[in-house]
Amino acid sequence: QVQLVESGGGLVQAGGSLRLSCAGSGRTFTTYRAGWFRQAPGKEREFVAAISWRSSTTAYLGYADSVKGRFTISTDNGKNTVYLQMSSLKPEDTAVYYCAAKADYGVGYAAGDYAYWGQGTQVTVSS
Repeated sequence: QVQLVESGGGLVQAGGSLRLSCAGSGRTFTTYRAGWFRQAPGKEREFVAAISWRSSTTAYLGYADSVKGRFTISTDNGKNTVYLQMSSLKPEDTAVYYCAAKADYGVGYAAGDYAYWGQGTQVTVSS
């Protein structure tokens, strides 16, 4: 069983930055692959970014087109925590952001690929 806890959300002005964190239980992200998704009111949950470690030094990364060049996904050296660094934030980035984990290898772009989810953290970008 994998437990994920997100933090770092908040209110920020357009153009600002936030860093979300997702702490896993144990060395979670050496065993599991991680993804970030978001869900805005009235909309479906959508893929944001994902990371899949191929070796201790090589990771596969995936990003939604809407966040490429603005968001960066990474893990800490111990691979206990996955981060989502968000820059140049826009009002349309406002959503609840969820961290997710899956056991099989490879980057997962669909919510259905992931078996484990955090509780979510609210990000609000004001114009």
